[in-house]
Amino acid sequence: MGCGTKEPKITQLCLAAIQRLMSHEVVSEAAAGNIINMLWQLMENSLEELKLLQTVLVLLTTNTVVHDEALSKAIVLCFRLHFTKDNITNNTAAATVRQVVTVVFERVVAEDERYKDTVDQPVAVQGNSNRRSVSTLKPCAKDAYMLFQDLCQLVNADAPYWLVGMTEMTRTFGLELLESVLNDFPQVFLQHQEFSFLLKERVCPLVIKLFSPNIKFRQGSSTSSSPAPVEKPYFPICMRLLRVVSVLIKQFYSLLVTECEIFLSLLVKFLDADKPQWLRAVAVESIHRLCVQPQLLRSFCQSYDMKQHSTKVFRDIVNALGSFIQSLFLVPSTGNTSVMPNQTGGNASGNTGSAQTNPGVLGMGGGATVLPAFEYRGTWIPILNVTVQGSAKATYGTIACLSCFHFFSLEMLDKVEPPTIPEGYAMSVAFHCLLDLVRGITTMIEGELGEAETVSQSTTETTSLPAQSSEQQDLQSVSDQTEKELVSRAVWEEMVNACWCGLLAALSLLLDASTDEAATENILKAELTMAALCGRLGLVTSRDAFITAICKGSLPPHYALTVLNNTTAALSSKSYSIQGQNVQMISPSSESHQQVVAVGQPLALQPQGTVMLTSKNIQCMRTLLNLAHCHGAVLGTSWQLVLATLQHLVWILGLKPGVGGALKPGRAVEGPSTVLTTAVMTDLPVISNILSRLFESSQYLDDVSLHHLINALCSLSLEAMDMAYGNNKEPSLFAVAKLLETGLVNMHRIEILWRPLTGHLLEVCQHPNSRMREWGAEALTSLIKAGLTFSHDPPLSQNQRLQLLLLNPLKELSNISHPDIRIKQLECVLQILQSQGDSLGPGWPLVLGVMGAIRSDQGESLIRTAFQCLQLVVTDFLPTMPCTCLQIVVEVAGSFGLHNQELNISLTSIGLLWNISDYFFQRGEIIEKELNKEEAVLQKQAEEKGVMLNRPFHPAPPFDCLWLCLYAKLGELCVDPRPAVRKSAGQTLFSTIGAHGTLLQHSTWHTVIWKVLFHLLDRVRESSTTADKEKIESGGGNILIHHSRDTAEKQWAETWVLTLAGVARIFNTRRYLLQPLGDFSQAWDVLLDHIQSAALSKNNEVSLAALKSFQEILQIVSPVRDSEKPDTPPAINVSVPVVVGTTTATSLGRSFMRTDSIGERIGRYNGSEPPVITDEIEDLNLWWAAWNSWYRIGSESTRPPITCDKLTFIPSQPFLTALIQIFPALYQHIKTGFSMDDLQKLGVILHGAVSVPISSDASPFILPSYTEAVLTSLQEAVLTALDVLQKAICVGSESMQIMYPAIFDQLLAFVEFSCKPPQYGQLETKHIANAKYNQIQLFAPAEWVALNYVPFAERSLEVVVDLYQKTACHKAVVTEKVLQNIIKTLRIPLSLKYSCPSESTWKLAVSSLLKVLSIGLPVARQHASSGKFDSMWPELANTFEDFLFTKSTPPDNLSIQEFQKNESIDVEVVQLISTEILPYANFIPKEFVGQIMTMLNKGSIHSQSSSFTEAEIDIRMREEFSKVCFETLLQFSFSNKVTTPQEGYISRMALSVLLKRSQDVLHRYIEDERLSGKCPLPRQQVTEIIFVLKAVSTLIDSLKKTQPENVDANTWAQVIALYPTLVECITCSSSEVCSALKEALVPFKDFMHPPASKRESSQLLLSHERCLSSTEQSYDELLPLRSNLVDILFPFCLSKLVTDWLKMGIC
Repeated sequence: MGCGTKEPKITQLCLAAIQRLMSHEVVSEAAAGNIINMLWQLMENSLEELKLLQTVLVLLTTNTVVHDEALSKAIVLCFRLHFTKDNITNNTAAATVRQVVTVVFERVVAEDERYKDTVDQPVAVQGNSNRRSVSTLKPCAKDAYMLFQDLCQLVNADAPYWLVGMTEMTRTFGLELLESVLNDFPQVFLQHQEFSFLLKERVCPLVIKLFSPNIKFRQGSSTSSSPAPVEKPYFPICMRLLRVVSVLIKQFYSLLVTECEIFLSLLVKFLDADKPQWLRAVAVESIHRLCVQPQLLRSFCQSYDMKQHSTKVFRDIVNALGSFIQSLFLVPSTGNTSVMPNQTGGNASGNTGSAQTNPGVLGMGGGATVLPAFEYRGTWIPILNVTVQGSAKATYGTIACLSCFHFFSLEMLDKVEPPTIPEGYAMSVAFHCLLDLVRGITTMIEGELGEAETVSQSTTETTSLPAQSSEQQDLQSVSDQTEKELVSRAVWEEMVNACWCGLLAALSLLLDASTDEAATENILKAELTMAALCGRLGLVTSRDAFITAICKGSLPPHYALTVLNNTTAALSSKSYSIQGQNVQMISPSSESHQQVVAVGQPLALQPQGTVMLTSKNIQCMRTLLNLAHCHGAVLGTSWQLVLATLQHLVWILGLKPGVGGALKPGRAVEGPSTVLTTAVMTDLPVISNILSRLFESSQYLDDVSLHHLINALCSLSLEAMDMAYGNNKEPSLFAVAKLLETGLVNMHRIEILWRPLTGHLLEVCQHPNSRMREWGAEALTSLIKAGLTFSHDPPLSQNQRLQLLLLNPLKELSNISHPDIRIKQLECVLQILQSQGDSLGPGWPLVLGVMGAIRSDQGESLIRTAFQCLQLVVTDFLPTMPCTCLQIVVEVAGSFGLHNQELNISLTSIGLLWNISDYFFQRGEIIEKELNKEEAVLQKQAEEKGVMLNRPFHPAPPFDCLWLCLYAKLGELCVDPRPAVRKSAGQTLFSTIGAHGTLLQHSTWHTVIWKVLFHLLDRVRESSTTADKEKIESGGGNILIHHSRDTAEKQWAETWVLTLAGVARIFNTRRYLLQPLGDFSQAWDVLLDHIQSAALSKNNEVSLAALKSFQEILQIVSPVRDSEKPDTPPAINVSVPVVVGTTTATSLGRSFMRTDSIGERIGRYNGSEPPVITDEIEDLNLWWAAWNSWYRIGSESTRPPITCDKLTFIPSQPFLTALIQIFPALYQHIKTGFSMDDLQKLGVILHGAVSVPISSDASPFILPSYTEAVLTSLQEAVLTALDVLQKAICVGSESMQIMYPAIFDQLLAFVEFSCKPPQYGQLETKHIANAKYNQIQLFAPAEWVALNYVPFAERSLEVVVDLYQKTACHKAVVTEKVLQNIIKTLRIPLSLKYSCPSESTWKLAVSSLLKVLSIGLPVARQHASSGKFDSMWPELANTFEDFLFTKSTPPDNLSIQEFQKNESIDVEVVQLISTEILPYANFIPKEFVGQIMTMLNKGSIHSQSSSFTEAEIDIRMREEFSKVCFETLLQFSFSNKVTTPQEGYISRMALSVLLKRSQDVLHRYIEDERLSGKCPLPRQQVTEIIFVLKAVSTLIDSLKKTQPENVDANTWAQVIALYPTLVECITCSSSEVCSALKEALVPFKDFMHPPASKRESSQLLLSHERCLSSTEQSYDELLPLRSNLVDILFPFCLSKLVTDWLKMGIC
């Protein structure tokens, strides 16, 4: 009522009161109707319009009592107020309408909530015929239905059904209301079929109808020509329609599948370039609203794209976005002002010139700021930061820009005209569409993929557990799950396949055009995300396409990378279409607007110019690294693309591989150096680190992905290898380094990648480029070392197959000939040994094979490294390796000995073989047990295969085979071309056999002898005999060679010596093992043959050593054992001097004990062996074989040469000495059968041996000085041999004693050497004295020197004397005229006497003769009647004659004492005659006695020497000898025992001749004295007269001593007749003569008394004696008166007294 007054104030109060009542909910439904009616009236009266609207709003919001017509009237009231002329009322009414509509639908929601628990009976879906049938709806729903239906009617310009009274309605407002209802209350339409029906039947057709102008309109087309002008799109309607469409698609797609297809197709069409810019912008905004709903997009794909004949809506949307973006670059926006937004959102102003020059630079505050933008082929489009609902900002980060715009096209509800689209706005929205689209579908698909995998895994686990439900249910659930997963995967794949082409085209273009780092980052992340998604879904083509895009972005423009270009070409053929029409893909531009951060060389075969990397390239590279790092598992074959790109980038940036394969910044080797900015320099370590982490992450890849990675790296490496062929450029090592890095981090599953990995690296190691090879080897060896040190599960010790797998590439490296690779290989082996040597186990053969594969031609350093490995093995690891590998160790060590690069290595390797043999010895039992076990296994396997077990030295036991291999290897080294190696190997071989031979089985010794030792001897002999004789100047470097080793022949001689000695020593020390062998006699013969051939070689060293070996096998020399005492007697009882080298044991009885190192070793190891005794060999055949060999050696070596020249070979003295020294020991074994023929053979050899001359070069070392009476060793040996024979004969049988004469003959032949040195064939020799003189002549040719045989002959003579003393009475000695032979032999030096080479010779001969005669003469007298000695007597007489009256003159320097000694020797001979011969004249032939008497007579006269000085005259007259001769002569001539008249006649004749000769000498002297006057007579004549005077004196004295009856009167007459002559000599002038005359006259005193009675006569004689005494005393005083004295004395001569005396014969 109050309101009815129409008074403003009253109306306001009443309305306020009504509102208060309504707020307290006290209004009933009827009251509500009344109120609405009252309000309607007020509205019609235009009263309190705002208050009316407020009241209506309160009425409807505070309660629900208003329904049906009342509600519709209230709504109409609001609508009508909206269309008043008052703007405030209009706006208030519009807001009220919106709120009222919302309230109506909120009631429906509340109503549905209240009745949600009640189950309604289903009703039939109403058909299209009855649109208003709402009987099934509840009140609130019915109101809402009617309201929404009328809104559609009003928008479609039709009359409303329920809103009766509507007079006016705008489409824009109606569309806004429809949109708000659809957007805010979608559940109402989805829950109620009536509302759904409205959507289909009313809303969708309405929208399509209203879109018609937009679809038909083409911007820029002429309207005059068309018959019906095309309606121009109306922005408010179009914008609101798109908002409605967006809501319909978003909220009701499931209901409106077909209609949405139309709507989406319309949206795509609106993006066409011929549409208005504002329409395109609004359309792209609408599409963006769809792109942020991935589930919706999934539905599109399922509903459209996956249908066979349906429109590919989803693909069209994506492609349309791409086409839209391209069109923005190709067709710049026209008709719109380009706006450059600034920070405040206004238009750009200020420095317009700068903006025109570079639209991307904005001047601010005096500085220049680069705007984020896209720039492509001159088109510059800024990037705006668009903020929209559900944008991707949170995901992709904020796009930095100066201006910030919201989506405004769809929000500009107040705009009637199209707004001005800011420049770059459409591009920015489209850019966001792409980003959100990628984000949405990838997030959705990856989420569903994750769920599917989780479900699949849980299903698998469930099925693997014991069944808890029925098996059928389990199978059903698994089947359902699988089917669901397959469906989902098909959808995912279709979505990706539908969108990837368009996305890639757009993103690639944007990436190329982007000048902003943040935008570039978003693009790259989108591409990365899509690539990863495609990879997970297994879509290879799309995956590769996205990866290719990233790769191309990483490289400089038009970079010649084959793999990328091929992929790009394949993609370019895949054009994409929009709604069935192909769209042209724009190729990226080559223009770069980015900062250049690096300049480098491209990785190309041919040299090219430099290329530049921009910051965008680096950014793309980071993305590529991120892709590979995070999504490597899905890359598959795309690894090839990724890694190829990274390789080129790394090359351009100059990153080089370092330790472990990590890349480090380095300088380029060739061409211009890489130029890097400071910014990228700081990034390089980061990039390098990311690269390393990328390959480190490969450990998390599955096996298949890892193989893809490995294959890609190998492929890259092959390309790098191809590029590196034929040039010296630095190769790309990226692939090799990363193969290494990948292998190192995947050691836990190394088996699956080892073969392809190492197989390729082995190929790299064979590359001709050294740098490439180096890294291939580095990678391979590093992997092997890492694989061996890695803690595998199970460990390598329990996984032999894996260990062999790891080590096999190391062995394969041996097939590569490059030295640097082999060095790497061996260094790796060395490091493996040092770190893992204890655990190699079955890998030892491979490791040893690597060492053994080294050849001599591969360089010294290589061999040295390999040998270092071997040394380590032998030193530390022999106990840890399987015993089956020991043979390989031996072979490898032996192979190093054969290397000729480094002598020290060869020698050391031989030492290693010795160490190995020691190891065999020490662990023999363990080794033997293990080898036997292995042998049993191999034997069983061979039997199963039906083949024979094949191994060296089969069928010897395995342990023995090991030893035999060692011996064989040492045997090979014993014939090495280098002498030092041969020597060392030989010593080691024989030391090893000697030290450890006892470990061998007895039967194995047969193999050792025949296959090792004799085989070695044959080879050494052959090499020695064929060795070169040319002189070797030096031994390499500055080493000088001794003249004894300056030819190959001499060097081989040393080897022959060592080998033969070693074999002989083994035969000696191991004879107790060898003799039981069945063929020992054959082996003995072979050994003797070798000794013989060596002994007869033309090399002194070899020949001497052969004899030493001969001595050895005869057991002359036995090794000294530790257990033996030093004084242990030698095995042979006969002690002989033994020659070792050129040293001689000169003292008889001295035994030789070897002390060299080999002997010590043998003794050290063989102390437990049984003692070696001579009696072990009982078979005389062996000894006679030895005798025959000895004889052949002796006869051949001592036989004089036929021709004599400088090259004539003469055996050395040590050789001959050793040869002769062998005989005594040999004789002990053959003496029972030793015959006269054998003795003659021996004599020939002994005679020949001592006849051999020596070289003057060697004489100072062998010969004593000429004055020394010392025997040489050879001479001693010869005498020793004869001494042995002599002693053996002495105790032997009678048949043996017939050899005495032969021994005497041999010795006497040696005695003759004192005066007649033997001649050695036609060889010209010099005397030793002359030869020694020649030694001072340097470089003079050697001469042959005859030995000083005097000591030898004298010793032989002494032996003869001793022997004769023992055997003089022996029948054979008597029969064979030994005494005559002795005398005949002694006659030679005795006749020469002073002419003998040595004074001692004739003296010894005399003494020996005296001794022999003292024994022999009685024997001769004893056998006088037999006539056996008849021929001896003349020989003896001649011997006496030649000696006592020698034709040789004493030397001038003979002293008086020596002469007297010599005279005494003559006297001894005469005394012998007087005592042993003359007394037994009746037993002696008369001729011999006559010869003796003549000789004595001669001795009493002819004893003067013409060389004596006057002072020595009285001494050197041999007066004692003469006296003895006279005495002897007179003794036997005038003795009372004269037996025959013949004897007295001989004496008288001798005296007569003597006195007659004295008379003649005296007369001649007197005459000469008278004629000479005062001149002295010659010295010789004076000497003669003095001797005669003395002889007269002696004669008279002798006559007086003789028995008177024995002196003939005629003799006295001749004596007295001398007196006058003597008196005449008184006048001589020589005092010496006078002195002698006085002595001669004194004896005549006995004749100076008358022949009265005896008393008278005595007195007379006494007075006469006194007279003579006084005369003698005064003779000197009377000397001046000697003429008067003559006159006084002379009458006495004629006195009667004397005459009477003579007549009477004083007796």
